Amino acid sequence: MTSAITSQLESLLNFPDIIPWENVDITWKDRVKTIVSDSCIPNYLITPPNIESLKDTVRIASHNKWSMLPCGNGSKLSWGGVVSEANLIISTQTLNQVIDHAVSDLTITVEAGIKLTELQAILQPHNQFLPIDPAYPDNATIGGILATADTGSWRQRYGGIRDLVLGLSFVRWDGEIAKAGGKVVKNVAGYDLMKLLTGSYGTLGIISTVTFRLYPIPEASGTLGMTGKADNINKMAQTLLQSGLQPTAAEMVSPSVVKSLELGEEMGLIVRFQSIPESIKEQSQQVQAIAERLSIKTIFCQDEIEENLWKRLQELIRVSNTNSVITGKIGVIPNQAVNWLIKFNELTQEQGWGMINLSSGIGQFKLDIEPSLGILKQLRSISQENGGFLTILEADQSIKKQFEPWGYSGNALPIMKKIKSQFDPHNLLSPSRFV
Repeated sequence: MTSAITSQLESLLNFPDIIPWENVDITWKDRVKTIVSDSCIPNYLITPPNIESLKDTVRIASHNKWSMLPCGNGSKLSWGGVVSEANLIISTQTLNQVIDHAVSDLTITVEAGIKLTELQAILQPHNQFLPIDPAYPDNATIGGILATADTGSWRQRYGGIRDLVLGLSFVRWDGEIAKAGGKVVKNVAGYDLMKLLTGSYGTLGIISTVTFRLYPIPEASGTLGMTGKADNINKMAQTLLQSGLQPTAAEMVSPSVVKSLELGEEMGLIVRFQSIPESIKEQSQQVQAIAERLSIKTIFCQDEIEENLWKRLQELIRVSNTNSVITGKIGVIPNQAVNWLIKFNELTQEQGWGMINLSSGIGQFKLDIEPSLGILKQLRSISQENGGFLTILEADQSIKKQFEPWGYSGNALPIMKKIKSQFDPHNLLSPSRFV
């Protein structure tokens, strides 16, 4: 049977579109090793050169009941639960074409394998951009960003990535193409499969094309870094939420982050305004006036210093390094964000870095120490007590096997299982990676 399937795949694809696993580059092997069970060795790494080849590959795998692990460039392949089986690693990284760019309508349709950096470079001459800043921005593909619901700090102004998707197509478990949405902003026809596929981690289908709404690049930008006592930072956060101010990014950060960014010693709040220069000046002055009344220290920065600040914040919390043990995602009721960060700082003894979005309460954290299961349980418990969640993204398999990465046990599970069985009846797509 294996020989027959191999013959079918090799008749469909040629090197380097199909590579036997023993000949795969060590970089890919290391990425897959973090997420695929130790007892499972994939047969092939497949990078279909076009959507037709992707459809045919999935159809052959489905017909022969071979499991598949979809990904883009593999930068976030280590996120989520440990995959129980993966005969084929299917990467969409060569599906990287722009299908349609309606400049005047501020929409664009692209294949899922295009990198975000490549897309932004295409949009920049038209003074347009896609307002997301995910982890690993230089390598992340559009399909991978969507599949992991990885938005970043621009969520404050523009919403999550699911709010930017107007339409998409994906390859079903049987190799057929399914489509949802369209190419215009005012589109209400059909089921909202765009939101269903967002954050599905490749368990419901393989995203092939995506249509986004775009935004004009802001004329100017300025960032305020604020530090002070936790209660005062909390008051500032609530004041901002209730005001008419419109930051494009706003993150509450733990004291460890504040120290690493050399902004001070206490709790922090980093707020970015992007608009015309006059608006940035006016809004920044209003924030500084409120901060002064609350005895909060402020630092205002622009241009290269500002860009470096946000880049360092991204690298500090969202990008794993040689010392990192765990990266994760959390969510709490926004008015409890400061309390969560205080507890986090205490439990990790300042060996962890955390930030939480001001309006959504969604954030990220990174640990550079190996925490006990007790600490992880406490952090998850605190999150759940405050109406939220804690998800482990990157961690050694031994940690994920002891501490379930998703930790969800709510009443949506039966519905989620039914959806999974409808979209993937033989459990061939990323088995056990999601809840």
